[in-house]
Amino acid sequence: MKGMTAEAMAKATGGKLLACEGILGREITAVVTDSRKIVPGCAFVAIKGERVDGHSFVPQTLADGAMLAIVEVAPEDPTTPCILVKSTLLAIQRIAELYRTNLGIPVVGITGSVGKTSTKEAVAAVLSRKYRVLKTEKNFNNNLGLPLTIFRLTEEDEIAVLEMGISHFGEMEDLAQTARPDVMVITNIGTCHLEFLGDRDGIFRAKTACLPFVRDGGLVVLNGEDDKLSQVTSELLGASGGSRLVFGPVFYGLSEKNGVYAKNVVTNGLAGSTFTIVMDGREFSAYMPLPGRHMVLNALAAAAVGRYFGVADADIVAGLASMKALGGRVNILETPFGTVIDDCYNASPASMKASLELLASAEGPKTAILGDMGELGTTEKELHREVGAFAGKLGIDRFLLAGTLAGEIAEGIKESCPDAEIVHLPNTEALLAGLITVLPKGGNVLVKASHFMGFERIVKLLEG
Repeated sequence: MKGMTAEAMAKATGGKLLACEGILGREITAVVTDSRKIVPGCAFVAIKGERVDGHSFVPQTLADGAMLAIVEVAPEDPTTPCILVKSTLLAIQRIAELYRTNLGIPVVGITGSVGKTSTKEAVAAVLSRKYRVLKTEKNFNNNLGLPLTIFRLTEEDEIAVLEMGISHFGEMEDLAQTARPDVMVITNIGTCHLEFLGDRDGIFRAKTACLPFVRDGGLVVLNGEDDKLSQVTSELLGASGGSRLVFGPVFYGLSEKNGVYAKNVVTNGLAGSTFTIVMDGREFSAYMPLPGRHMVLNALAAAAVGRYFGVADADIVAGLASMKALGGRVNILETPFGTVIDDCYNASPASMKASLELLASAEGPKTAILGDMGELGTTEKELHREVGAFAGKLGIDRFLLAGTLAGEIAEGIKESCPDAEIVHLPNTEALLAGLITVLPKGGNVLVKASHFMGFERIVKLLEG
């Protein structure tokens, strides 16, 4: 790994070298946190987890070929080469920052309340038409996952597209310092993690904390349809250091007020959308195979990023057309029970409403299987009831609900549609037990809830 020596990592982390005389000047081959994935010449970072403390595996990792360990507690064996730090979790972030700086590969950061993953996939699809792109996989978007993603970079990669997810104040600064993005995309400011961030103003502050870390000459891309993000000005992009050479903000959206916008949007139910992209005074037609108007917004963000990196219009179109759904995120499945919209990876009020609108646009009978949404703080009941009231107006045929808070969704549905067909069960297990008997075959089925509800089991049941 370029420039990744023990002494360089000790300097980056403020750590102390112990018994490293024999390895000074040698570059490590990898950074590993899982003792089962040791490769010769790697650095093992001993992370204290909820169930396992990596420090207990240090002797074995060195025996298996690791060059050194990064630890919070000095090993009992004084001959063990290691870097002693105050926090291995902070250390791995600073080591990732060092490696990202050494490689000098452009980084695109993606954050927002909802739509981060879909936007990341769209951006990567567009950039991949011209560059070799490494992107965040699975949910590796937090203060441990982001560094591990950066460590996957090689000198052959040309651009990194990194998803950045937070739930508490201060986390975004850590992520942004690690990534040092050349381009920063913020998808929206929704009602997620209210339990920790308070309200949308708090979410706005927490999310936009990334902006001062955008590199000079970089680009900031914001959803101009979001009432909070549309207020961002060039002055906000100037960090405490004064004037900075950051391009933007460039706004994208569905109206002409935005620098990059879509017109002639035609949504084809669950088959995707066609639209015309307008930017830099030119227009070109595009197709997004993933359904929902919110996916058009993701496409526009990707087009803005593609333009910055010199991707031709035709390649932007081809990249968007190549998009494929990820499991649990607006993934359209044909099952014995009909067409299933698998959107069960996570949920917030905004994403729940978008998924319900998508279900409502489908042809044929419609069933919404909904569960609790988490981390909404003191307003959780009101927000669930609000989603229910919204759902009741969409012409959906039946609702199958599971969870304590889903009872509030039921009450909201009754307020706006007193005659709605509603089945409410206490938990996911009860819903699984009775689902086959209450769900008719054929039509369209939405499966949506926060991740802790385990609704992926419902999708598996419907598939099988």
